[in-house]
Amino acid sequence: MRSQTFLRNSLRHSAALRALLRAILFFVLLIVGSPSPSVAQQESCVTCHQALEGRLAAPVKGMDADVHAKRGLSCSSCHGGDPKRIGMDAMDPRAGYLGTPKPSEVPAFCGRCHSDPAYMRRYNPRIRTDQVAEYRTSVHGQRLVRGDTKVATCTSCHGVHPVRAVSDPRSPVYATNIPTTCGRCHADPAYMKGYGIPTDQLAKYKRSIHGEALLQRGNRLAPACNGCHGNHGAVPPGVESVANVCSVCHSATRDLFVKSPHKVAFDRMGLPECSTCHGNHEVARPTDEMIGTGPEAFCTRCHEPGSKGLAAAQAMRASLEALKSRLAEAETLVAKAANAGVEMSDARLTLQEAQTRLIQARNVIHSFNPKQVEAVTTEGLKFAEKGVAAGKAGLAEVQFRRRGLSIALVILVGTAILLFLKAREIERQKM
Repeated sequence: MRSQTFLRNSLRHSAALRALLRAILFFVLLIVGSPSPSVAQQESCVTCHQALEGRLAAPVKGMDADVHAKRGLSCSSCHGGDPKRIGMDAMDPRAGYLGTPKPSEVPAFCGRCHSDPAYMRRYNPRIRTDQVAEYRTSVHGQRLVRGDTKVATCTSCHGVHPVRAVSDPRSPVYATNIPTTCGRCHADPAYMKGYGIPTDQLAKYKRSIHGEALLQRGNRLAPACNGCHGNHGAVPPGVESVANVCSVCHSATRDLFVKSPHKVAFDRMGLPECSTCHGNHEVARPTDEMIGTGPEAFCTRCHEPGSKGLAAAQAMRASLEALKSRLAEAETLVAKAANAGVEMSDARLTLQEAQTRLIQARNVIHSFNPKQVEAVTTEGLKFAEKGVAAGKAGLAEVQFRRRGLSIALVILVGTAILLFLKAREIERQKM
């Protein structure tokens, strides 16, 4: 009997204590004040965490910039619980409270909404609802299933409290931020230890033509990590898929290569197509020195001196140099004539046509067919010749104008002298 009485009194005191704590918390919250209406729909979660400090206050402070909060969602939308209750009662598991998910639980946690087409249609119909399914096919997703909790999950890339819109320049997955976001793991040797992959990809990418375009010039059309590897379904491109990845942007080049003799040779040797010559993360700006037999030529790496392949490389390089040389001469002549005051607009248009053929010839190099390259450069040479002729004609006109001006100047000076002498004679006669 005594034990039962003690138990009833303990329960009574515990209930009274909880009631007292709720009352104290309620009055503290009244003193602190209510949060802004823009912050997560005035749930008790927000009200409580606003009164706290440090780590427990951080989630609420970030909600004003959170894409979910801006759509009217709040803490309980993700974490569950009963936001009408106060204090710990709001986080009762019996009310559906989930709390902070473990790394292995994050994809399913986010997928409760993002994999539901009907639910997502209420907020943003444009967002794909297959991200979680795609993530599970990725290297990250597959390793996560096997128990590797160091791999990236949704929150690793998108952040949390706040999760910013992809279009927000402050978002970790905004185009210009993606290399740094991926590099947080992939450029950290200590973190990546044991995976057996390089950690210099970010440094190489920053030096590449792609990195220069994206990070220095802000061209968001330039590929970042996800442009080649994918994002939710991130996988390393295999030997057989590199060209398909590159052809997303460089389709014309890919079409030429497929019909070239190198396609069969690369397949036989198991070489990746584009990256064999251009590299992958550190893709350098291509130059004409890459073709031919010079010290920077890639052709000599495979083709021996005297081989048909090296002869073809020399022929293609010679075609390029012939057009470049004639075009440079034409540009010099046209520029001189224009600087001397001759109208050279038509000649400049002709030079643009020649320049276009030069660019096309550099692309046609990927056919590795000297005749195809020569056909394009020959057409370019025709325009370059017209430019040379126009430049020479312009300079001839300059010379004609100068001779005419000189003759006119001599006549004017002579006339002035004669008039001066005549005036002096008339003055002497008057005297």
